[in-house]
Amino acid sequence: MTCQIGLRLHDAAPGTLAERAATAKAQGFTCAHLALSKTMGKQYMEAGALTPGLARRVLDDLQGLDTAVLGCYLNLATPDMDEYRTAVSKYIAHLRFSRWMNAALVGTETGDPNKEYRYDPQLSHTDASLDLFIRRLAPVVEAAEKLGAVLAIEPVYRHIVSDGRRARQVLDAFHSPNLGVILDPVNLLDAENLDDADRIIDEAVGLLADDVLVVHMKDYVLADGQMKAVAAGTGHMNYDAVARFVREKKPSVQITLENTVPGNAEQARMFVRSLIEG
Repeated sequence: MTCQIGLRLHDAAPGTLAERAATAKAQGFTCAHLALSKTMGKQYMEAGALTPGLARRVLDDLQGLDTAVLGCYLNLATPDMDEYRTAVSKYIAHLRFSRWMNAALVGTETGDPNKEYRYDPQLSHTDASLDLFIRRLAPVVEAAEKLGAVLAIEPVYRHIVSDGRRARQVLDAFHSPNLGVILDPVNLLDAENLDDADRIIDEAVGLLADDVLVVHMKDYVLADGQMKAVAAGTGHMNYDAVARFVREKKPSVQITLENTVPGNAEQARMFVRSLIEG
């Protein structure tokens, strides 16, 4: 297997970006999910901070780690138009920055139709909310195309794009080579749909296979009737479908781990490696 395994650098041992990258490399990771605001400070989420000079600094600090995902996780479906316009400017700045620092893509989730970025069982999964998200996403996709950058959406059950079918609708609305998908199987699940977990994941893989650019890996446990995300290999997740998908369809895909802690990150990496290798 030639796929790279990485982790979110804000899950690495606390320190500077360079120290976090060094820790990740020492634990055997070869790529990373980078959220600038969570590893360098909130000011680095601002569009004006994302300069070529910062890109050079980030590349130096990463010490050879590939950036599989440059994270920009904002709510494009907010009803606050000033907030929306600011979010669009930040997405465009991240897309441009991704080219300067050789990041594979900019990753995002898909929000909820309220200012709080909060799951609303009555509104989040409606057709109207999906149509709103598609309209709101349009200038970001247009910017990605102009910049030669790539944006990838991540379906999450408690967000507007909650499953493989809704993600397929977004992709088909644009037919853009600059728009893809981050597949996180656990994010497709919730306490209320776990009985149907295998079908949900199989459906997503089937509908999105050609457009999956990165795979996120984590696990889950149930506590007080709610799902809690944990490191891969430490919960109840059935990985059969996603492991088969990677082996058969995505042999060189970048896989980034989520919800690890410094004490279990290396064990989670080895678990995923053995899982994919069968």
